[in-house]
Amino acid sequence: QVQLVESGGGSVQPGGSLRLSCAASGIIFSIDTMGWYRQAPGKQRELVAAIIGGGSTMYADSVKGRCTISTDNAKDTVYLQMNNLKPEDTAVYYCQCRRLLSTRDYWGQGTQVTVSS
Repeated sequence: QVQLVESGGGSVQPGGSLRLSCAASGIIFSIDTMGWYRQAPGKQRELVAAIIGGGSTMYADSVKGRCTISTDNAKDTVYLQMNNLKPEDTAVYYCQCRRLLSTRDYWGQGTQVTVSS
């Protein structure tokens, strides 16, 4: 019954900001791992940010200082705040969950982020 639905993508100019949302069901943020990944055409999917057990966070070097991952337990939502966006941030962004004691990943359908002038 895990379901992840992303929203908030769009087209922005370099230096702009977006907040991506992932509506999650069947997930316990306090014990599960949530992540945001992105995939550009012709490239492998890469980790952008992750939050473990609703506490510890980690970020790809390419987005450190520009992105923040967070959860709102009351709304069952995971966010990725992205600031000072760059053209190389252009990709489809996916919400991901790995439940405690599991190696199975759950994925949303993705939301497109385009950064161009």
